[in-house]
Order: sequence, then structure tokens, then C-alpha cells
Amino acid sequence: MSKKSFLNGKAGKLVVYLIAITILLGILCFINPQYIPIALVIFVCFAVYTIVIIQQREEEIETQIKEITTSFDKVAKIAFMNAPIPLAIVNDKGMIIWNSNRFTDEFMETDINRAIKEIMKEHKVEVNNNRGIQDGKIETQIELGERKYHVMGETVRGSHNLKNQNLAALYFLDETEHLKLEEQCKDSQICVGILTIDNYEEMMQAIEEEEKPQTIASVEKKIYDWASRYQGLMIKSDRDKFIAIFEQKALEKIQEQKFSILDEIKELNIASKIPATLSIAISNEGKSNYEKYKDAMLELDIVLGRGGDQAIVRKNGKYVFFGGRTQEVEKRTKVKARIVAQSLEELISETDRVMIMGHSNPDMDVMGAALGIYRLAKEMGKEVFIVNQNTTIGIEHFLAEARKESEYQIAFIDKLEALAKINADTLLVVVDTNKKDYVEIPELLGETNKIVVIDHHRRSTDYIEEAILTFQEVYASSACELVTEILEYAETQPTLKTIEVEGLYAGIMMDTKNFTFKTGVRTFEAAAYLRKCGVDIIKVKKMFQSDLEMYNKISDIVGNSDVIHESIAISTYTEPGNDANIICAKAADELLTISDITASFVIGNQDGKFCISGRSIGEINVQLILEKLGGGGHITLAGAQVEGPSMEEVKQELIRKIDEYFEEQQN
Repeated sequence: MSKKSFLNGKAGKLVVYLIAITILLGILCFINPQYIPIALVIFVCFAVYTIVIIQQREEEIETQIKEITTSFDKVAKIAFMNAPIPLAIVNDKGMIIWNSNRFTDEFMETDINRAIKEIMKEHKVEVNNNRGIQDGKIETQIELGERKYHVMGETVRGSHNLKNQNLAALYFLDETEHLKLEEQCKDSQICVGILTIDNYEEMMQAIEEEEKPQTIASVEKKIYDWASRYQGLMIKSDRDKFIAIFEQKALEKIQEQKFSILDEIKELNIASKIPATLSIAISNEGKSNYEKYKDAMLELDIVLGRGGDQAIVRKNGKYVFFGGRTQEVEKRTKVKARIVAQSLEELISETDRVMIMGHSNPDMDVMGAALGIYRLAKEMGKEVFIVNQNTTIGIEHFLAEARKESEYQIAFIDKLEALAKINADTLLVVVDTNKKDYVEIPELLGETNKIVVIDHHRRSTDYIEEAILTFQEVYASSACELVTEILEYAETQPTLKTIEVEGLYAGIMMDTKNFTFKTGVRTFEAAAYLRKCGVDIIKVKKMFQSDLEMYNKISDIVGNSDVIHESIAISTYTEPGNDANIICAKAADELLTISDITASFVIGNQDGKFCISGRSIGEINVQLILEKLGGGGHITLAGAQVEGPSMEEVKQELIRKIDEYFEEQQN
């Protein structure tokens, strides 16, 4: 109980007693007036007694409070001086006003004064003059010598004697051992990986039977030696697949070495003319080792979808890639094409409606592939639609020719019609892209449970996971090549119309730059099949002719190009328009015809975003460069869409990414 409350309670009781006595004396005097003098004497005596008692009690309480306060101050001072953690009171300039004994012992040989000045400088706050206490608190981390401290405190306004300075009480919590344990725990966390030999079948077919055991042994020894170098565990689970287990600290060293095994395995002197390449996926995210293994399996699908010869690590929710510098190896077996053709026919037979969609700003590869799937589904008696929201100059003439036929006048639908017609049972076939955000109408992906992806690009990290059937072969020249193989091996054996054959052939021609880039044996086999179907090659070639206006634009772009790293040409196309990507792509192709130019990049302004077309003759991986800007593609052909305040800033950012690419190659 406080002094005030005690006195109020005691005084109240005495007053009640005094009133009661006064009433009794009053009654007595009323009955007999001769008792008045006696009553007055009694009243005065009792009143004096009451006052004396109250004063005595007040003095006793004052004395007790002073004794308690003095004792508390002594105890508090001793407690603060001998506190088990370092304590200090400093002013707003970082000068130490007072400190505990532990503070002196702990920081005697350190530069604590400089550290405190930096703390007060970083946490400078204004104090409310009316209340005298600031709103914020001090909390930071410092490192002194080999020790690390978590510093906490709060600023208050000093007394008049201290000239109203801001004062702070700082508490120093030593977290060195805690952080060491945390780091050790992190370093010892298990990472689960999967390693596979990409071209195992091709290697085995290319060497003699008696040389196979020696070749396999040399490859496996290199893999085991690499794992033991980082104290890892490598277990062979299949003839071409291994399970790897590393600690987190080992994984960090592996990343620092940029997965050197990718290059080491290709340098092996084996009998096969085809060098061995590896695909590696390592995961350290998951509550259990099984979850990490499942995550690594998903990552491996991404690596294989990007062409192999790469490693992938999921870090803080993002994918980090290593390698991927060599050309994809063409798979000569067509077993997968036959299986996909049969599976696609089964999916088409189970639905009543089929929709086909490509990437935004579609090109001839999208249109040709879409028409091929359209004819297959149409001859199976299904209702088929091709989603076409945007039209570019590269396909305007072709679409006009297609719409001359009555069935194609209703086959092409826009976004509103597509959203109105699609349902959960509709089969949605996505061609020439695997990226969720790059399809022409992303909203359609969430409206159906049946999605098929047919694509030849390297798999991106935001690929369409919901697909129930994926035909993604990065060795292929184009989506049209893949669709042609599906049509060739389909049991339905559809009869292609002239416009459909021309579209498929044109798509292959466009993506191979007239059968120059990324052209394999199966590319020519697909072209031969289309030739049997009656394609007019001269007519298709005329589709790619540029008018004089576009030719002049391309010439200006080529003339205004800059050359960096002695062999990379960069240029810009400043005129805005939805056909900027087509013009930039053609200009990038044209730049490669110049001697000593091994790669080219052209930046254009398309619908408020900046599009970048990258081309290469194979010495420089443009896909790795543009992937740094959110794009993708292949080693020789890639693209990206970038948001930026100006084209010049986008150009400078592209140059920085090119510089990074060369630094990584040197390392």
C-alpha cells in the first residue's frame, strides 16, 4: 500500500470516530446542558490525539520509504554493476556515461567506443520533449574481434544536469556460440541429388561391344571421384542414374566450383565419338529426405527439358543453373514420338472439344503446329478451335489465306470466345511454349483439367506443371517438326490440306533459318514427309520475303549496331508497335551474316514492353544470357521481354548480363 492510500484510510477511520463521539456528546449535552464543558474538553482531547497519531504514522512511513528506497538503490546498483551481461549507458554522441563490470572486462581490448558511436549514429531518433521517452528501440548486430553481439536498448531524455541529452541503455548479448551452432547445423543439413548420364544410349550405340565395360567404368569412376572429393555419397540406382547425398557446406563448395564435373566428364577420352554429358539436380528444401528426393526429381525434369548437360539447385525458392554450354544431342529414336501420338489420340477421343493455343505474339511455328493438331482432332470428329488474340506481320498473310476456307473462318477465336467455350473437360493443347506467363491467354490454363504441351524450347522454371501430357524435345528444330512426327505416327493418319502442309513446312523453315541452324536428321525427315504431302516449297519461301519498307527498317537497325566483346552486335529498334518482335528477329538474323559477328541482340519496343531477340552461330549461348533477363530459348536462338524505364537502360542491363556471361565462362 502506498503512503497516500494508507494515510487516507487511517484518517478516514479517525474522522468517523470523531464524528461519532461528537454526536454522542451532542446528545448528552442536549439532555443535560451542564455536561457541555466536559464534552468540549473530551472533544478537544480526542481531536488533538487524532492529529498527533496521524503525524506520528506519517513520520514512520516516511522513514520506512526512505530506508526501502536507499536499500533498493544499493541493490539495484550492485545488480547492474555485477550483471552477467555487459551493460552501458551512453549519450546520443556515443560517449559512455556508465558501464557495468562485465562491460569493462569483456570489451577492455576491443574498439567498443567506435562500435557504440556507429550504433547511436544509425539509431538516431528524436525524443518527445513533452513525454521524455522516444517511441523506437535500438536493436542491431555488431562484431568485435571474433565475438558477435546482439545489441538492444532504448533511448530516454536525460535530466537537466545532463543538458537534456538523449541517453540510451545498451545491453550486449553474446551470440557467438549460438551462431556457430546455427552455422554448424546449417552446414550439416543433408542435400539429396540425382545425377543422370544424358546420352547413355547414344554412347553405347557408338562404341564396340568389347569397349563398353571400360567406357562405363571410366565414366562411373569420374562420378564417384567427384562425389568423394566433397565427402559425398554416390549410389548407382540404374545403369545411367545415380543418387547423391551431400552436406550443405559441400554443396556450397560444389556451387563455387560451378559443378566442375560437367566439364570433367566431357573431357574423358572414351571410345565413343559422342562425349558423355550429365544432368544433375540437387535439392536442400524439404522437411524430410524423401521430400528433398521428390523435389530433386522435379528439378531433374527441368534440366532434361532444357537439353541436359546442366546442373540445377533450388535456392531460396529460386532455381540456379550451372552449365548448359553445349548443343543438344539429337535423339535418333522415334519411340517417344509414337507413344505421344497414341496418347494424344486417346486424350482427343475422350473429349468433345479441343482448343489449341500458342505463345503471345504468335509466329509461323505456332500457326503451323496449331493447324497440324487442328487437322488431327478434326478428322477424329471433334469440335476444334485455334485461339488467336493477336496478329503479327509475320503471319498476317498466312492467316488471310487460311480464312479463305470456310472451316477456318470459324476455327480462329479470340479471348472472349475462348473463355466462353472452355470448360473442365476441354482438351487444351499448348504449342511452341512451356511457360505459363508466355501463352497467349494465361487464364485458359486454369479453366481446364486437360492440358497438353508440345514444345521444343528449353524448359523454364515457370513451366506448365498441370500438363497431363508433355512432348518437349529440345533437340527438335521447331514445334512444327514435333507435330509433323505426331501426324506421321498417328493411327488416324489425317489427310492434310494444302494450307496446313504449308504452315508446318513454313514453321520449320522459320525456326531453322532456311535449314541452317538447329537442323538434325529428323528435321529433314519431317520436311521429307511434308514434301510427300505436296508442299509447294517455292510458295512457302515467298512467305518469308520482306517488302521494301521492312527491308529498309532492318537495314537501319543493322547500320546502327554496336559491337562489344569483338564479336557481339547489339542494336535497337525504336519505333513502337506489335510487330517489333518480328522486325527485331529478322534484324538479329541479318546481323549474323556479317563476318566476325558470332552473336547478335536487337531490342525493340512492343506494346509498352521491350522485346529482345538474340541469335548466335553456336559459339555463344544466347539462351543463358537472356535467361538472366527472364527470357529463354536455345543456344542459338532466344528471346526475352523486359520492363524498363527506357530502351537505353535495357540495353545497358543487357550489356551487363553479357559481361557476366563471359566472366562465368572464364571461371
